[in-house]
Amino acid sequence: MQLKGRKALVTGAGRGIGRAIALALAREGAQVALLARTRAQLEGVAGELGQGRSLVLEADLAREAQVRQALGQLIGAWGGVDILVNNAGILGPIGPAHQVDTAAWLQTLQINLGGCFLCTHLVLPGMVARSYGKIINLSGGGAVTPRPWFSAYSASKSGVVRFTETLAAEVAQYRIDVNAIAPGAVNTRMLDQVLEAGERAGAQTQAEARRQQEEGGVDPARPAALVVFLASARSDGLSGRLFSAVWDDWEALDVEQVMKTDHYTVRRVVPPR
Repeated sequence: MQLKGRKALVTGAGRGIGRAIALALAREGAQVALLARTRAQLEGVAGELGQGRSLVLEADLAREAQVRQALGQLIGAWGGVDILVNNAGILGPIGPAHQVDTAAWLQTLQINLGGCFLCTHLVLPGMVARSYGKIINLSGGGAVTPRPWFSAYSASKSGVVRFTETLAAEVAQYRIDVNAIAPGAVNTRMLDQVLEAGERAGAQTQAEARRQQEEGGVDPARPAALVVFLASARSDGLSGRLFSAVWDDWEALDVEQVMKTDHYTVRRVVPPR
């Protein structure tokens, strides 16, 4: 029970990766607040966690007033959280940047990056006051390499990674660790949206999506396990990093050695002189 006595908030917790994360945190002893737009889905996950183990918070991350109200309810009930997992996100418009709907493009940044910031902004004062916290942000495809036809999603996730690194430097003195994870190609509603987009997603992306659908994709338990690691004392002092749940050997990390390097960070690469 690595997280016994800890309180966590997971956004986008009603299905997919968010649900898997919530269940994994609860199995390790944490109480888990579940936040998403659809109460029925959250109630289902709360039922899986068991009576008295969760708190259901209904809010749309694009609506600041709703988020403030929901997190005010959380802070009032629990006094704050020790662990924040900013998982909620949308894929946004698919297609060439000059053809997509501008309102949909900007809304993607508001939810994926703005929602991450807003939830962090609201729970961080409590973490600072207690001199302890774990913040885990979900990155995604296009955050560190170009992803044509998905400019809103990739731009928002790049922003999440840079926000992660910047915040980590700001709060290091308070024993608050901030990291990001790339969950891998999990079969979620986003995969369905890529398949539905047809040629707007590009031929290569369509082929990769069909292959992922046929092969089953990454087990959501894998990113959930990485979140548990980053939320636990095993990762104390590890901060400002981006880890792949699938490709990085994060279970064998030497935290002290990693923190002496730029490993697992996003940096500009220049040619040798």
